[in-house]
Amino acid sequence: MSEPQPPFSSSAMDPLGLLKNKLNPDGSLTRNDVIPRVPPSPTPPTSEPSLSVDIPLNAAANTSLRLFLPHPPPPEKLPLILHFHGGGFILYHPSSVIFHHFCASLAASLPAVIASLDYRLSPEHRLPAAYDDALEALLWAQTQARDPAQAHPWLRDHVDFSKCFLLGSSAGGNIAYFAALRALDHDLSPLKIRGILMNAPFFGGSQRSDSELRLVNDRILPLSVTDLMWSLSLPEGADRDHEYCNPTAAEAAHGEKIGQLPACFINGYGGDPLVDKEKELVKILEARGVRVEKRFVEDGYHVVEIFDEAKALVFYQDIKNFVFSFTSQSSI
Repeated sequence: MSEPQPPFSSSAMDPLGLLKNKLNPDGSLTRNDVIPRVPPSPTPPTSEPSLSVDIPLNAAANTSLRLFLPHPPPPEKLPLILHFHGGGFILYHPSSVIFHHFCASLAASLPAVIASLDYRLSPEHRLPAAYDDALEALLWAQTQARDPAQAHPWLRDHVDFSKCFLLGSSAGGNIAYFAALRALDHDLSPLKIRGILMNAPFFGGSQRSDSELRLVNDRILPLSVTDLMWSLSLPEGADRDHEYCNPTAAEAAHGEKIGQLPACFINGYGGDPLVDKEKELVKILEARGVRVEKRFVEDGYHVVEIFDEAKALVFYQDIKNFVFSFTSQSSI
């Protein structure tokens, strides 16, 4: 498979045109997917490293999950990773080839069973709709753990529900954070969330950070695009200092609750306009006593793993090391 090319160019100043989308008079978005979708591969033979299948989550909300199982599966029980795709809350799907390929490869290399959530998108369903869907996915996983007779066979036969992790990139990292905060209000046993992995998590604020100003015309995530994404996804009338966007506002809203979060891994790059806000989140978590493993390197840009196979391999290994630190498996 050839490597995807960066979808944006700083030469285009209209953010909707940049995304090749159209905002309709009724407030909905016409999405012209520049990232193709791929079907699941539920049965062998398959050229992919993992099998995959789509299952419904909430028919009324039209949400679903794409499950990934290593092929062939190892004999031991595996961690469950609930994955949230990126796209600024307004774009993409678990079947978008970049996310499908990521989950299929990660499931095989860890190994783990991955459930990638097809959450509702903004602006048709503004935040907190995606957070609601993420919590519903966790409650679905709890049901699978409590009633093996009714569970999907891939989960019943291959998952250790006491080893659950939340993983997301960009907007997905933001969703993982708020899903974990919401989960604190629920007894999910026998499901146990061991950790949260946030890759280049999508946060911001009304005051421009130094990295945003330095990279205002970034080719992957120019400031005009982040402004558009937040304007389409935050609750009506909210600005970028809303808790869903600004990590400092989230700390003010949730206070000591943040200190109850499980261990976190945060990955970021110096060439990402979001990197300053990602570091701000790290400081908040550490000040609240959360165990944080962080990896910030200058050589890279927003979600570089999608475009650079070498960076993807390093990221896979970082995920493995973090997950294995909570399991009986040994890092490879």
